Amino acid sequence: MQPIDLAIIGGTGLYRLAGLESPREASLPTPFGHASAPARVGTLAGRRVAFLARHGEGHSVAPHRINYRANLHMLHALGARRVLALNTVGGITPRFAPRALGVPDQIIDYTWGRESTFCDAPGAAVQHAEFAEPYDADLRAALLRAGSDAGVELVEGGCYAATQGPRLETRAEISRLRRDGCDVVGMTGMPEAALARELDLAYACLVIVANWAAGCDPAGRDAAPITMDEVLGNVEAASGLLPALIEALMQQ
Repeated sequence: MQPIDLAIIGGTGLYRLAGLESPREASLPTPFGHASAPARVGTLAGRRVAFLARHGEGHSVAPHRINYRANLHMLHALGARRVLALNTVGGITPRFAPRALGVPDQIIDYTWGRESTFCDAPGAAVQHAEFAEPYDADLRAALLRAGSDAGVELVEGGCYAATQGPRLETRAEISRLRRDGCDVVGMTGMPEAALARELDLAYACLVIVANWAAGCDPAGRDAAPITMDEVLGNVEAASGLLPALIEALMQQ
């Protein structure tokens, strides 16, 4: 299998990778069922890149129904050894305002009932994966350098709160997350990061802030309900920076 230099997993509002040249559909069966969608494998900045839409290409798969094991297993089988996860999130702390891009370094898992390990497979050895630092340090550093090279401002560090979804959180829940030290909240960060670690994939996360989480707008303008139009509009605006950032990452 020809190696893939980087696999990118896209979240809400990100169903294609701009700039991917000559993409072809690639799909492999896995012991864990079907991935969310076929991977799109092509070239970007002269490197072989794969893109997978985490929610399916029509956003048909809810966060708690995503087959994270199949997604990661397929990308690994296709030859990926580095994975950049694009996660659409809500901002909790002031650094993570809507349309910000950030590179978190920690995560807290508030999800439940998800298939969260490959150890459940028949005959698989039980792994106690080391997970004190959930994101790959080298890939995070390369991403931050790429931001500097491309002139794309990135918020460095921060803690991602992974919640169950698909509903958004209450103000009380967000207050709890803030007390726990979380900076952003999303629904897809886990078990994806832990599964990547079990496969020995170099995995890092780039968050795209789509809205203020409940009660977090410093100007107090979040009394109105969050709408998908708001979310998708902010994701579209922020994702305009992604082609330059990813191209710079390919040159690291």
